Amino acid sequence: MVEVKRKDGESFESLLRRFNRKIQQSGVLVRARKIQFYTPTKSRNLARVSARRRAELTAERENLKKLGKPVSYKWKSR
Repeated sequence: MVEVKRKDGESFESLLRRFNRKIQQSGVLVRARKIQFYTPTKSRNLARVSARRRAELTAERENLKKLGKPVSYKWKSR
């Protein structure tokens, strides 16, 4: 936890600058950015199900292309 206390007569801008420098040096920002978009790994079964679904949709799109019908890239809900 980074903590910065305001010194006597210190302007807000210099306090903010000092705080930003402390954050950069501590590495908090780097860790936060690293885990920002973290997605936990799926179980093997869920990964297989989603892969099978993607393959089915791809095959369906290819079939529609061959028939000359408009291809929709939106996911259908089941």
